[in-house]
Amino acid sequence: MKLHSLKPAEGSVKKVKRIGRGEASGHGGTSTKGNKGAQSRTGFKNKLGHEGGQMPIQRRIPKRGFKNISRVEFKVFNLGQIEQLAEKYGITDFSLETLYINGLINRTDKVKILGNGELKTKVSFKVNAISEKAKAAIEAAGGSVEILK
Repeated sequence: MKLHSLKPAEGSVKKVKRIGRGEASGHGGTSTKGNKGAQSRTGFKNKLGHEGGQMPIQRRIPKRGFKNISRVEFKVFNLGQIEQLAEKYGITDFSLETLYINGLINRTDKVKILGNGELKTKVSFKVNAISEKAKAAIEAAGGSVEILK
């Protein structure tokens, strides 16, 4: 094999379409842009969402609902889940740091404990929010609750 005999693979190199360079180019006349109108002119830009005069989809579809900017999103754990997590990971101190270290929450998550299920093990909690039923069940099992601000 010699350098002068090297060729690119078949179909890998395509010919550049040179438009507006006369009839001999094969793309003369209207230069593949159709006949007249704004789209054939230089500098034409179409606005985002423009549908050629038809009512655009963002205006055809009705508005629904809203996003509450004051909403506080919690990562929720039920007492039944906590019982399983305490067995699986050996957690006795249920705080944001231990949950993050074990990969159960993200760094910025807020945690809320709900009272669905049973809790038999003694676990101490340092969380952002807790329901009354869950708090009563935790204290009945001998655990403690601290609510973080």
